[in-house]
Amino acid sequence: MNAARGLLISLNSAPKTHLPGKPALHSKPRPSPFPLCPSRSSHFRRIDGGSAFIWRARWGRVRADVKSDTVESAPDSARLDKALAADDGAAADLPWWEEFPKRWVIVLLCFSAFLLCNMDRVNMSIAILPMASEYNWSPTTVGLIQSSFFWGYLLTQIAGGIWADTVGGKFVLGFGVVWWSAATILTPVAAKLGLPFLLVVRAFMGIGEGVAMPAMNTILSKWVPVSERSRSLALVYSGMYLGSVTGLAFSPMLIHKFGWPSVFYSFGSLGTIWLALWLNKAHSSPAEDPQLLPAEKKLIVSNCISKQPAKSIPWKLILSKPPVWALIVSHFCHNWGTFILLTWMPTYYHQVLKFNLTESGLFSVFPWLTMAFSANLGGWIADTLVSRGVSVTVVRKMMQTVGFLGPAFFLTQLSHIDSPAMAVLCMACSQGTDAFSQSGLYSNHQDIAPRYSGVLLGLSNTA
Repeated sequence: MNAARGLLISLNSAPKTHLPGKPALHSKPRPSPFPLCPSRSSHFRRIDGGSAFIWRARWGRVRADVKSDTVESAPDSARLDKALAADDGAAADLPWWEEFPKRWVIVLLCFSAFLLCNMDRVNMSIAILPMASEYNWSPTTVGLIQSSFFWGYLLTQIAGGIWADTVGGKFVLGFGVVWWSAATILTPVAAKLGLPFLLVVRAFMGIGEGVAMPAMNTILSKWVPVSERSRSLALVYSGMYLGSVTGLAFSPMLIHKFGWPSVFYSFGSLGTIWLALWLNKAHSSPAEDPQLLPAEKKLIVSNCISKQPAKSIPWKLILSKPPVWALIVSHFCHNWGTFILLTWMPTYYHQVLKFNLTESGLFSVFPWLTMAFSANLGGWIADTLVSRGVSVTVVRKMMQTVGFLGPAFFLTQLSHIDSPAMAVLCMACSQGTDAFSQSGLYSNHQDIAPRYSGVLLGLSNTA
């Protein structure tokens, strides 16, 4: 065994030269567009020998193993922290804010971008009530205005994914925030000019927000190790829920004190603050960050599957995979319920439960606050199960089962409830269980196609 191990090491470390006209022993195999994902790579067990390794077939029950998904074994959080602490004392004299893991700086910046994203999105669901009264809009016109956002949102999902996967997520996400912030600020001006102008501005806002999720997915696929995937995505997506909480809580107060245009002006202007931080701190990948500590850079590069931008998108191969279509169908079903509730919840509280404007905004906060908590709870549970050896595929299915059956149960109870308090409680429980999808379908894009996670998320979110 020692002799065989030594032979493997010597072969791996031998010079990459070969005789003219002869094939190179160390020529790299053509990379697959779909790297080994947990459900596929689980057929193999890796045996490390120094810098060399061999794969041993392991037949029988298919079990997803994160360790086979990376160049080195994906460590748990404790091992990640120890690796960063053992930087040969190079970072010993740095202040704490410079020792803070850079990958989590990226996660927090993405979190804040999604916080702004939903703040700018939900403010219309509150402002539409006084706007409809001022401009004498019918319920049909209100529905048209609410839906116009998704016209633009639909157009840029796939384009944003392609753009992020090929160019890099930093520029694409920065563009999206600037674009939707400008459209938010222009909303009151467009409303005064006329309904067609308002519809165009709302569609433009959707264009900006449409690139955000694919760009974020691409960035995190390069920055976050596999063992932290569920937690990081859950934290970022909880920014959306807290954005809904913030928007729904502050919009009624701003409208009451300064009028409905103030909501769009104040929320939209926050994008400039975020952009300054983003341009100063963010990079599309660890390789592009000159300030990244060597220990963390080595850690990330060794434990992230997606490292280089994609040069082309293998559409035929992507669309031929059953897991891709399962993901598309799941994402469609999830978004159908989530976006209907996001758009119409304040109107439901106002017209059906007879809450006033302020109450509608405040009571709409509870479901999204519950989602922010349960999304992070689900992420912690999912990563814990994975680190303990549970199949990644099984974990994703468990989380998504809760994310579908939970809302299905609680929403069906609304037709039997007469109490406004119980209705709000059912809505909160529905949205809370729905947030487990962040550790289900929303994490699965990076599981099955990490190099094309941006375009894959754009494809499924378009549906």
